[in-house]
Formats: sequence, C-alpha cells, structure tokens
Amino acid sequence: MADNYLEKQFAAYEARKAALKKGHKRTGTAAKPATNTLPTRHKIILASASPRRRELLKGLNLNFEVRLIPDINESHPAGLAPEEIPCFIAREKAKAYLPDMKPDELIITADTIVILDGDILEKPKDRDDAIRMLHRLSGRKHKVVTAVVLTSRERQNEFSVTSVVDFAELSDQEITFYVDTYKPFDKAGAYGIQEWIGYIGVRGIEGSFYNVMGLPVQRLYQELETMGELL
Repeated sequence: MADNYLEKQFAAYEARKAALKKGHKRTGTAAKPATNTLPTRHKIILASASPRRRELLKGLNLNFEVRLIPDINESHPAGLAPEEIPCFIAREKAKAYLPDMKPDELIITADTIVILDGDILEKPKDRDDAIRMLHRLSGRKHKVVTAVVLTSRERQNEFSVTSVVDFAELSDQEITFYVDTYKPFDKAGAYGIQEWIGYIGVRGIEGSFYNVMGLPVQRLYQELETMGELL
C-alpha cells in the first residue's frame, strides 16, 4: 500500500515537473504564469531559493514572483523544542522582507527540518556529513517538519506540518552512490524524497509527501483560502 502511494506521488510530481519545464525559459525571477491561474487578493512573493518549493507552488496554478535576500540569519535560540524551530526561522525570514514589502504583496517564507531521536538533522556540511546523516536515517523512522509563514501588511499567519518517513536499510554503496551522484548538500537530512534515494529507500510515509519535499501545498492552499486570498 505504501509503495503504491509513493509511486503515485512520484509519478504526479514528475509529470508536473515535466509539464512546467516544457518550453519554459526563465527571465528574471518572476515565475511564468500558468495557462489558467487562480486570481489572488495580493501579489504572491515566494521568498525561497529552493527549486523544489518553486515547482510545488507552481502546481497550485498561482502567479507568483521569487524574491531573495542573501545571508538571512537562520540561527535559533537554545532551548526551543525541535518542532518549534521551523516556525521561528520562517518568521525570522519574513522579518527580513518587511522593510521592502509593498502594500499589495503577500510574502511566503518556509523552513524544513528533519528530526531523529530529538536531534535536528540540518543541511550537511560536506560529503562525510551527508553520509553520516544517511547512515543514521537508514532502517528507521524520522520526522520532517515544515513551517510556513504568510505575511502581508495587514496580517501574519503561520502553520507547520509534520510527516513521518520510514527508511529501509541502506547499504554503504547505496548511500555513497546517492551522495556522490545527487550531492544533497542543500537538503535537510541530506536527502530529497523525490530523488533516487526516495525510490529505492523510502518504504513508507505518514502524512504529506510534498511536506517532505519542503512545501505542504495542500495545507498552504487551505490557508490561502481561509485568509480570503483566493478570489
């Protein structure tokens, strides 16, 4: 059952990814409008360098622009519970955009962490760190928490979503092949579920597949609807 679910999620993701890339040439940082887009009350700004979040947000058929501020501080106070850290960091990211935010804009910021045994597995520092993380995840379940903060001049809404990912036992060869081939140094926990490691290593998932990729789009859509952003 889990394998069938994952296969469907992978297939849907790959199909949408191929459709978005077909004939697409980027100019600047504005996302290419979909053929039929949903009107929104504010102009949506995705404040993220993640290509995965960009692809997932496109899947909601919303017009948006990508805006980046370099070197935002992503540290957090000691003593925060692991599940609280993504919300704190997503709020801090939002603060960096406030000075230049226009009245007609809505900024989306997000942060994703991987939690195992109460430890936070952040983005690996190097190859050895990535291999070490994957050895820890091998044959075990772990949590993936993504927090999203929606900020306009009038209000700020936030939410977080937790998914549980169950990894099969991974061999040394599988881990080193993945790290050397895909170089997952920009990913929390040193893996992307939509990549080769997800196909061969993930034996089950509880919760949102897209949350593990970095943006829980179903919940995001609900929040935008609740806020009255979708016209």
